Amino acid sequence: MAQDKKERESKKNRGLWQLVKFLIVGGIGAIIQLIVVNVLYFMMKDWKVALPAFISGIFNESVMGQGNSNWGYVLPFFISNLVANTYQYIQNKKTTFKADAPKWSFAVYFVVLVILIFVATWLQGILNHLFISTGRPFFVKLAPTLAVIFAGIVYTLVLFPLEKFVLFKEKTRV
Repeated sequence: MAQDKKERESKKNRGLWQLVKFLIVGGIGAIIQLIVVNVLYFMMKDWKVALPAFISGIFNESVMGQGNSNWGYVLPFFISNLVANTYQYIQNKKTTFKADAPKWSFAVYFVVLVILIFVATWLQGILNHLFISTGRPFFVKLAPTLAVIFAGIVYTLVLFPLEKFVLFKEKTRV
């Protein structure tokens, strides 16, 4: 009985420590993403090539704001998410969960990631537009950064349980 209690306590502490490491890796990923999104956003903001019909249905001007249904607006958010989350997957696999996950786990992660990127890119576009539309210089300058931070919360709520309990699930000892 005492051994079972010790084992449960150890598992609980390990899970808490994994969450802390996951958040640290996420913080590093967020820094990477913030750098990439801001550089690309300001480099591409004048690129007004229209999105294809199947994407513009989701990223339309009524949601994203006037003049924002184009590649120059959407692509910086999408690319920055892809770069940051690929880094986080690799780092979490190696250091946070110390997993020897099969190759299919990256395929599952990639599918979930693409869906999350679309959702987060859409959310970031909405939030970015919302912050800019305030007209307040503070929010206008920090709009892409604030949008990324809020979308990061969504990533954490989805990816930590996915990685911990599905992709990098700890092998049970016999």
